[in-house]
Amino acid sequence: MESDAEKPLWRAMRPGDLEEVCRIAVGVHPGLPERQEVFEEKFRLFPAGCFALEQGGSLVGYAISHPWALFEIPPLDAFLERLPPSPDCLYLHDAAVIPAARGRGAAAQLMDRLGLLASREGVGFIALASVYGTGRFWRAMGFAAASSDRLAEKLQSYGPSACYMVKKLSL
Repeated sequence: MESDAEKPLWRAMRPGDLEEVCRIAVGVHPGLPERQEVFEEKFRLFPAGCFALEQGGSLVGYAISHPWALFEIPPLDAFLERLPPSPDCLYLHDAAVIPAARGRGAAAQLMDRLGLLASREGVGFIALASVYGTGRFWRAMGFAAASSDRLAEKLQSYGPSACYMVKKLSL
């Protein structure tokens, strides 16, 4: 049985984590590169939505989310400039866990954190772009695929298997 010291745990991301976040991003998402400045901007705009997954004192994953408009997809590797004045969802821009730390319940923990955050922000949905054929994984977390011609066009920068998914929360 895994001890609490060995179990990965989410915590608030700190500015000093961003370099390691980018290193993990390159390893987990080699085909979807984003500049460190893009991550830094999202952290600066909405630090409450940025989390680091730590195990044994090392960063083994991260999640970056922010308030956004439902059925809108921020382009990959692009600056947001500002958050919308009347968001209706929490957009999970990216969540990545290194392979050695997977399968230990981190995703369920993250969904709990994001649900609480969305509730505090007064939004009833979490949205994301599923990549690398991870739709089944996200469906198990309560997400459902949503599609339209407009969404399909915006998803192109996320790769051929990208799928927009939404989770309705009970407020």
